[in-house]
Amino acid sequence: MGSPCDLLVVGLGNPGDRYEHTRHNVGADAAAILAKRHDGAMSLEKQLKARVSEFRLDGRRVVVAVPTTWMNESGQCVSALVRRYGIEDWSALVILHDELDLPEARVKVKQGGGLAGHNGLRSITAHLHTQDYSRVRIGVGKPPGGPDQGADWVLSKVPKAQRELLDAACEKAADATVMILDQGIDAAMQQVNASN
Repeated sequence: MGSPCDLLVVGLGNPGDRYEHTRHNVGADAAAILAKRHDGAMSLEKQLKARVSEFRLDGRRVVVAVPTTWMNESGQCVSALVRRYGIEDWSALVILHDELDLPEARVKVKQGGGLAGHNGLRSITAHLHTQDYSRVRIGVGKPPGGPDQGADWVLSKVPKAQRELLDAACEKAADATVMILDQGIDAAMQQVNASN
């Protein structure tokens, strides 16, 4: 086990320019916002398969990571991060991710629960053998063409007006993550989920 941190935050997305600013990468976008707010430059950690930033917030050690793996292989990175940073309490692991089942730009906090068909969460759960980690879900809405269009919807570039909404949601997701650290998962769920 590695050196413990108080909160490990992982923002999910796909690597490469083609996927930047797509709906599927809002988790990675929110993680980058959180790191930038706290002057945490993200550096590549090849053995962890992630870009990682560390900072202290009110004396507590926070690690923010964005996997460099494909979304459906996120579990490889997350399990390595969990080992490196000594996560034993699953509420100290927060996954930021896109959510088709939430209206666009809505943010919700959740502890454990189902996977909602999300391949990144499925991979993480398979590697960790638990679904009990914390989540900040960023709504990207359902595709207008129906559920069969889900992959195209989350992987396509977002029009400017919608992107502004998603950028604001990523800021709110970063706020929600800090709230989890400051007040605990239950208080964060009550406040964030009620404000939507």
